[in-house]
Amino acid sequence: MVIIMINVKEESSYKDYGRVVSISNGKIEAKVTVDLGPRIIFFGRVGGQNIMNDNRPFFGTLTDEVFENHFGKGTFWENLGGHRIWTSPESYPETYNPDNYEVKYQVTENGALFTPNPEIANGQQKTLEIKMSQGNEMQVIMHVTNISDKPQEFSIWGLSVSAVGGTAIIPMNQNDTGLLSNRVISVWPYTDLSDDRIFYGKRYITLRQDTTRKNPIKLGFDINCGKIHYVLGNEVFTKSYETLHPTAKYPDGGCSFETYNNDGFIELESLGELKTVNPNETSELTETWTISDKPCDVDFRNDNSVDAFCKKL
Repeated sequence: MVIIMINVKEESSYKDYGRVVSISNGKIEAKVTVDLGPRIIFFGRVGGQNIMNDNRPFFGTLTDEVFENHFGKGTFWENLGGHRIWTSPESYPETYNPDNYEVKYQVTENGALFTPNPEIANGQQKTLEIKMSQGNEMQVIMHVTNISDKPQEFSIWGLSVSAVGGTAIIPMNQNDTGLLSNRVISVWPYTDLSDDRIFYGKRYITLRQDTTRKNPIKLGFDINCGKIHYVLGNEVFTKSYETLHPTAKYPDGGCSFETYNNDGFIELESLGELKTVNPNETSELTETWTISDKPCDVDFRNDNSVDAFCKKL
């Protein structure tokens, strides 16, 4: 019998985010904000680099008359960085629920469960749970409950706002569909597909984060394998999740993964099935996060090099 020793403790402050709860197995650590959010504001090896973006001043706040009419006078939204739970399809102002309030949490057998205030204006209750195993792996479990009196159609959306300076590796579907298409790529209006931060290969697309390039890129994909990598320095952050392609319905033209990239961060976003959730029902999306050493050098603009790199992970 393997006994997993998980250490969960509250820390009085982390940078300018207030109190956080640290969850560690001695090898990896996650820190989750509890004075606001929740956000997984740190994920990495103990004493190592942070895979998440924790540059709060970069993001600023968002509010206007439309926002205040929906959420109340004086309300605002902050990106904050780190990993958060949203629901898709995206709409304004509904998606941007203010979450700068204290978060309740409880320690569980292998981690902790975080519960923010209910979203009365949207009729939703979100929870975030972390389950940590031994080694370099943990689960991020996201729940959204419909607390309204009417059915709602939504997809759980897990957004990991990640640190600058890395490159995302996005696998392309390889299934043979004969005369039919075998992949979906959704493109947002402001995205320039000729941007050299993007590399297009037969088996992979790579996307480089560049702090000198302000113009944003957003792309979406129907990734059958449900796994992407983010290479940051000498480490690889892998995010995997269950997908139900090609039978299930997904937002934004059929995407289970999306990425947004500008000069200050890169987002690695999973999406669950887009489905009707009845009153008092709960939808769930689980991601598995791992950290591994960079196994070899890689040319991110060479499909064969990227493939050899991924096979060694």
